Amino acid sequence: VQLQASGGGLVQAGGSLRLSCAASGRAISNYNMGWFRQAPGKEREFVAASTRRGITKYYADSVKGRFTISRDNAKNTVYLQMNSLKPEDTAVYYCAADRPGTNFSGTHYSTDIYDYWGQGTQVTVSS
Repeated sequence: VQLQASGGGLVQAGGSLRLSCAASGRAISNYNMGWFRQAPGKEREFVAASTRRGITKYYADSVKGRFTISRDNAKNTVYLQMNSLKPEDTAVYYCAADRPGTNFSGTHYSTDIYDYWGQGTQVTVSS
């Protein structure tokens, strides 16, 4: 599966953005999906994840209550709605699809279980 992330940009603190991750080559209904981010000089960190049908969602504590992951399997797209953005949310955001057969409930936060990555989209939040 190929993933293409989009929707990043420059926004003021308190603003909102919606990121999209469009998949091609295979249906995303076959995959648990995640969003990660990487700020300059820092490791890539978990942001949010969704099971195949979107029934179970996971969030990093730092974004809980502000970010929402969703998916439209019919459109083969995953979204990340980001509200109340803070300067510390500034990073390159990546979407990813997991490796089939993973114990997703226990490992969704780990980059190791994701085999497919989009190219990233820059989010910059100004204070």
